[in-house]
Amino acid sequence: MQLIKPDVNIDFVGKRKMALIFSVILILVGLGSLLVKGGPNYGIDFAGGTLVQVQFQQPTDAAAIKKALEGLNLGNPVVQRFGDNQNEFLIRVEQASTELKGLSTQIQSALEATYAKGQVDIRRVEMVGPQVGKDLRSKGLKAIFYAMLGILVYISWRFEFRFAVGAIIALVHDVLITLGAFSVFGKEIDLPIIAAFLAIIGYSLNDTIIVYDRIRENLGKHNKEPFSFVVNRSINETLSRTLLTSGTTLLVILALFILGGGVIHNFAFAMLVGVLIGTYSSIFVASPVLILWQQKKVK
Repeated sequence: MQLIKPDVNIDFVGKRKMALIFSVILILVGLGSLLVKGGPNYGIDFAGGTLVQVQFQQPTDAAAIKKALEGLNLGNPVVQRFGDNQNEFLIRVEQASTELKGLSTQIQSALEATYAKGQVDIRRVEMVGPQVGKDLRSKGLKAIFYAMLGILVYISWRFEFRFAVGAIIALVHDVLITLGAFSVFGKEIDLPIIAAFLAIIGYSLNDTIIVYDRIRENLGKHNKEPFSFVVNRSINETLSRTLLTSGTTLLVILALFILGGGVIHNFAFAMLVGVLIGTYSSIFVASPVLILWQQKKVK
């Protein structure tokens, strides 16, 4: 099955400067948001503290819940709506409590004093110590770093070092934009999101490898043509496969994003942004880096 005719010839290479401007704008917006907000919004896994998921039998809002908890001396708890249920909230307290059952009982009692007995249901209580959260954050960042290092070595061995540099730049581009999107939309980063970042790296790399393999093949077929022609020809020849693969993947992720519920909402959001940007970067970032490398080499 082919969505695109085999002889299509879209000038992707000619639009690489516009794509560069677009990518720089997206990255700067994300980095600006991170600077304004003081860094990523870490979830309970990385920030440490206690998380309580509460469901109410009557409509309420975050401000009313915080007011009901004022007498517990919890510091400055963060209250946010959870998932699609309008009456379900997450209460996050910065201090970690070793007495989870006691804390949940205190919170339930304080809320029932405002909302009446039987109107509050504690659904989940989680606690992560600050040292554990810091250790998990460090290991998550190391996992991403080692994944990219392994990719650099693998592509340098299978292709050439210039191909590896193009792939790594594209992957860093994808992660930065996805991270920026999380900051702009105020979403939390926890362990499942690190898994999503690693999945994005793998997916984006797969697309890039397909294009690179065709470039290497076409270098033998069109050895008298300019390098930019070979790159553009290779992108067009793999375009049908790229659209089919990305399209079917996006359908599944979109279904998870819309219907999956609050538990996997952030994970699906990361994958949605990552697959879109990963497909874009394999065409407009990874391949143009090769052209820039070749131009520098010729000069």
